[in-house]
Amino acid sequence: MAAPVGWDDPIEPLAVDSAPRPAYGTGSLADLLPTLAAGLGVPGMTATISELTPADRVCVFLIDGLGWEQLRAHPDEAPYLTSLLGSSRGGTGTPLTTGYPATTATSLASVGTGLPPGAHGLPGYVVRNPATGDLMNQLRWQPWTEPAVWQPYPTVFERASAAGVHAAQVSAPAFQNTPLTKVALSGGTFHGRLTGEERMDLAARQLAAGDRSLVYTYYAELDGAGHRYGVASDTWRGQLMYVDRLVQRLAEQLPPRSALYVTADHGMLDIPFDDEHRFDFDLDWELRAGVALLGGEGRARHVYAVPGAENDVLTCWREVLGEHFWVASRAEAVDAGWFGPRIDPRVHDRLGDVIAAARDDVLIIASEREPKESAMVGNHGSMTPAEQFVPLLEVRS
Repeated sequence: MAAPVGWDDPIEPLAVDSAPRPAYGTGSLADLLPTLAAGLGVPGMTATISELTPADRVCVFLIDGLGWEQLRAHPDEAPYLTSLLGSSRGGTGTPLTTGYPATTATSLASVGTGLPPGAHGLPGYVVRNPATGDLMNQLRWQPWTEPAVWQPYPTVFERASAAGVHAAQVSAPAFQNTPLTKVALSGGTFHGRLTGEERMDLAARQLAAGDRSLVYTYYAELDGAGHRYGVASDTWRGQLMYVDRLVQRLAEQLPPRSALYVTADHGMLDIPFDDEHRFDFDLDWELRAGVALLGGEGRARHVYAVPGAENDVLTCWREVLGEHFWVASRAEAVDAGWFGPRIDPRVHDRLGDVIAAARDDVLIIASEREPKESAMVGNHGSMTPAEQFVPLLEVRS
């Protein structure tokens, strides 16, 4: 797969074009399921990750928060996953990139639809709904917005099921009827199981249920441990050890003619709790000036200006944030391909008038309006390798 653009290039202060662009079309999360579905003979699907060999039965195990860099830094906690680094299709080369922003709602939509954020329309953790003018949390789906209107494209699972492929999702029961599942991962059958072990066992059985199968399974708790305690914590490392055992459990049960792919929705990094690393929007009058709404999250902000103040907000944010963030206008971010090669018209105004992506180990918190998010140790969202790079590990039977 092609290397992402810009990670090895010298970075000029505040240069929007210096931000490393995700590898849309050759090696991003949005390319994974279309490539696998093409190998299953699903019409309209194109294999853009050329290194992946087709299999009759395919399972994608997405581990929330398992970044490529974090995995490589913890070989003792993840011996089985580490053993796959040298033999997997993505192990010795360039890992997948998540797409921008590197956040769960955006990435899951990219995985399930096979589209980049600018097309599927979930371009951030919190974005403005142009129809109402209010902020919408796309992970929690608050306030309610009709899912099929917000994201109208069929999922890869729906297309695979229509083509006669046995499609299934195996996840926590609580996710079965969420709007995010409906817009990103629906199609075929959903199977809810509480424990990780139950999910692995059932995923293997679902693979064997069809001559051609496409199965997705998911584990969220590693991400939660990272947010609460950080990726340097004993709690996070304990979760990684558990995840490692789950992957091995599933791999050892693969039916014949199967391929298991282990990936993630984003990486993560710990941000210190001090004024040098956390800019507080709620306490900084310069950052607040001319801003009507603050969206996104700490490392990937969508900033919605008061009408007429867009240029002033852009200038001010660039001056205040200095060399710590790539700060772009909406047009600059679109032209630079941050959200993919095209932006659907319905998505255009969901993007901020100003978009700020962290380059250093920093956050833009909002201590009063976002107290829980502002208290997180581990964070993600931007385009740095620690957040963007996710594994693509392969096991075949």
